[in-house]
Amino acid sequence: MEQERLQKVMAACGVASRRACEEIILAKRVKVNGEIISTLGVKVSKKDLIELDGKPLLREEKVYYILHKPTGYLTTVKDSLDRRIVMDLLSPETKEKRVFPVGRLDYDTSGALLITNDGELSYRLTRSNKNVEKTYQVRVEGILTQGAVTRLMKGVEIDGILTKRAKIENVNFDREHSSTLFWLTITEGRNRQVRKMCEIVGFPVKKLKRISFAGITIEGLKEGEYRPLKPHEIKKLYSL
Repeated sequence: MEQERLQKVMAACGVASRRACEEIILAKRVKVNGEIISTLGVKVSKKDLIELDGKPLLREEKVYYILHKPTGYLTTVKDSLDRRIVMDLLSPETKEKRVFPVGRLDYDTSGALLITNDGELSYRLTRSNKNVEKTYQVRVEGILTQGAVTRLMKGVEIDGILTKRAKIENVNFDREHSSTLFWLTITEGRNRQVRKMCEIVGFPVKKLKRISFAGITIEGLKEGEYRPLKPHEIKKLYSL
C-alpha cells in the first residue's frame, strides 16, 4: 500500500502548511496508531489512524478562495493580542473548513490573498524556489526615474541578497502631487520586499496593493470580500 510522509498527509488534510505540520509533530502532538510521533520522516498509509491532540484526523474536501484583504488586518489564523486578523473576514461556514492564508500580506498592504485548507498546495506556492508571480499596484513618493526603474527590474540588494528580476508596467506620473503609480511584478515573497526595494532606490511607498497572486486577481471584489476559485484557476495553481 502506498505510503506518504506524515507531515505531507497532515498538510493534505488541511491541518496547516507542511512546514507547520513538521513543528506540530516535533511538539509531540501527533499519534499514529496510538503511538506518539516526535521525529520527522515517519510514513503512513490510508489504513493508519492519525490523531492530532487526541482527535482523529480526517481528510477534508479541499476549498480555495481569493480574498481582497483590506489594510489593518494581520495575515494569520490567530493573534494572542486579539488584533484584527484576516480570519475575521470569513464566514463561520468557511472557517469550519479549517482554512488558512497562503503566505503573508503585510498589515498595511491590501489586496489578493489566497485562502485554503490545502496545505500541500500552500507549501508548493510558498517554496522559495518557485517563481510564483505576485503583481502589486504601487504608489511611491516622487516622480520615478528611469534609473530607479532599471535598478528595480535588474534587482536590488536587501540584507546582502540580490532580489530576482522584476517587471514594471503601467507607469503613471502625478506631477501635481509628486507621486508615481505603477505595477510591479516579483517572484519572491521576502518580508516587506516591495517596500524595501522602493525605499532602496529612493522612492518610498505611499500605498501598496497586491492585485494578483499567481495570476489570480481581485477583480470584481471589494475590500473584505472573497470568492471561491474557479476550476481552471485551481488547475493553474497546481501547474506552477
